[in-house]
Amino acid sequence: MFGYLSLVLHAHLPFVRHPEHDRFLEESWLFEAIIEAYLPLLQLLEGWKRDCVNAPLTLTLSPTLCAMLKDPLLQERVARRMDDLVALAEKEIQRTHWQRQFHELAVFYHERLSAAREAYAGYGRDLVGAFRRCQERGQLEIITTAATHALLPLLASHPTSMRAQIMVARDHYRSCFGRDPRGIWLPECAWVQEIEPALREAGLRWFILDSHGILHARPQPRHSIFAPLITPGGLAAFGRDLDSARQVWSRQEGYPGDPRYRDFYRDIGFDLDLDYTRSGLPADNVRGFTGLKYFRITGSGPSKETYNREAAIRAADEHAGHFLSARMSQIQGLAGALDRPPFVLCAYDAELFGHWWYEGPEFLDFFVRKAFFDQKAFTMITPEQYLERHPINQMATPATSSWGDQGYWGVWLNEQNEWIYQHLRVAQVRMTELVRKFRAWEGSATDCRERREESPSGDVEPKGTPDVVHFNQSEMLKPRALRQAGRELLLAQASDWPFMLRTGTNPDYARKRVKDHLLRFTSLYEQFVNDRVEERRLSEIEELDPIFPELDYNYWA
Repeated sequence: MFGYLSLVLHAHLPFVRHPEHDRFLEESWLFEAIIEAYLPLLQLLEGWKRDCVNAPLTLTLSPTLCAMLKDPLLQERVARRMDDLVALAEKEIQRTHWQRQFHELAVFYHERLSAAREAYAGYGRDLVGAFRRCQERGQLEIITTAATHALLPLLASHPTSMRAQIMVARDHYRSCFGRDPRGIWLPECAWVQEIEPALREAGLRWFILDSHGILHARPQPRHSIFAPLITPGGLAAFGRDLDSARQVWSRQEGYPGDPRYRDFYRDIGFDLDLDYTRSGLPADNVRGFTGLKYFRITGSGPSKETYNREAAIRAADEHAGHFLSARMSQIQGLAGALDRPPFVLCAYDAELFGHWWYEGPEFLDFFVRKAFFDQKAFTMITPEQYLERHPINQMATPATSSWGDQGYWGVWLNEQNEWIYQHLRVAQVRMTELVRKFRAWEGSATDCRERREESPSGDVEPKGTPDVVHFNQSEMLKPRALRQAGRELLLAQASDWPFMLRTGTNPDYARKRVKDHLLRFTSLYEQFVNDRVEERRLSEIEELDPIFPELDYNYWA
């Protein structure tokens, strides 16, 4: 054995939940990911357990994703979506009866969707619980990320907001998995030194950076990205491997671009009559993806050839073998140059495997099985397991960095989205202001009660209570309103919204989400300072965004 390899999958989606609509287009992001990525991953893990394949993975499950996976309303909508797609596949079997290649694919989709529906029901619709069981039996190391996947360096000027993103995520992880997280995927792999105190407070041991965050560390790393660095605060920083990333992500060299694989964009939701596909579309009267696709990538031109499932699976097998050979050569070559076994961290978005790259789960299955049975160059472990085996590492300060374009955060701060941060700065300061004033009021009210209990007449009034937090509402309403203000601020800080504005994907929805959360926050703030919290309106807002039910607003103090 020459070294180690760690496969890290980052599963994250923004919190999208719209009970005010019966069907909502953007909720389909979750439905597609469950059907095409998360359920296939769980099925892979079940197969590896059955066949005694000991190859632990590392998996981020973001707090927003876990909240959606556990939400009863969304669980019911996922089940309904699966029913709709199975019914559409049945229609396609009939429609394509005289088109042999399409008919075979329609039958394949019907069987696959029916199996997904059965698996979802078999897990009791609780995929978080299913992943938790995989962790408890040693197949997974589940890590966390910031509460709403905020780009943390852009919160560095307001440390309490950065702290809240980390601490709320830690608390939510506890509620989902019954233990504290040991590692964290920093959103967009974005790092500045100011993040470290919050990570230490949350009890985290390690985090993941993009490669140049390690390569440009000070002092220069002796082992490049092939061993972690220990920060001055005692945390371990792991760098993402460049070569393994390029083989999967690169548009020119990446495996998913092979012409034998299924074309993502050619879908019957766009190709067939609207009335015919309506029941399988993600929203009423809006064309969208159904997941039923009959063409392969073929080439760069508009003409596409029919998807051949067997040829695509052969391609996945070939690519898994090539990827394994490349990692073996890489690790064997490094072993002679380093004074310790090299550690290669292969990190990807989890949704790539199955959603964007339909054959991705088969690629993973082939690779993991080949790595376990067919080679002795490396052992698959998690970053946590590496630290247990090699606790002594070089101390250095990682460089400011992210995995965005040009290595920093220009994707999330530019001319299309800079307006967001002007409003966030105001809201962040106001959130801390409210929490501090409420704590002062709470302390004064407690002192008043104690003096009233000691007074024979019981008529002592609170002294020094700040006017702006002298509420008429019940005591129970005050922390509820503060928790909701915290939720709205966290949701407005999500990195997903500026990303969508920059790339032009769903920009209207992203813009509306930011404005809605900021307006709700501002409304709650004004109700506080005017000594009036409207319980009916508060209940309505809580129903719209029921995330982080036990949120601790004191993190903003």
